Amino acid sequence: MKSGLQLLLVDDNPADVGLTREALLEGARHSTITSVEDGVEAMTFLDRRGKYAHVTRPDLVILDLSLPKKDGLAVLAAIKARPELRRIPVVIFSTSQLGKDIVRSYELGANCYVSKPGNLKDFFSAVKSIEEFWCGFVNLPPQGE
Repeated sequence: MKSGLQLLLVDDNPADVGLTREALLEGARHSTITSVEDGVEAMTFLDRRGKYAHVTRPDLVILDLSLPKKDGLAVLAAIKARPELRRIPVVIFSTSQLGKDIVRSYELGANCYVSKPGNLKDFFSAVKSIEEFWCGFVNLPPQGE
């Protein structure tokens, strides 16, 4: 069984961040989660600038679309446009179920799109399924290669 992932959660909703952390703590994989509240901070983290100069880039980004300063689609486009970042899988985890958001996310290179469920049980199940899939079944590229 593979160990947990280094996850970057980009979400400005403190309740969703808390629930995501709680769901991951209940999991068997023991992923490490870092969260940031907006798209600008997400790119600062991924670029390892400022207070993030010594962080390890994440194995997986879980990205909300509705973000302040720089929305999720702009963050996704920036990640997938950069050779040093584009191999990091990005899971869109959003309340939006609009076809245009789903289509645009995939056009920009999202690795999957998961709609945030409206109830607690399904929310926990979705988060645990994301972790289990990306940690248990997928072969991710090694860091730094």
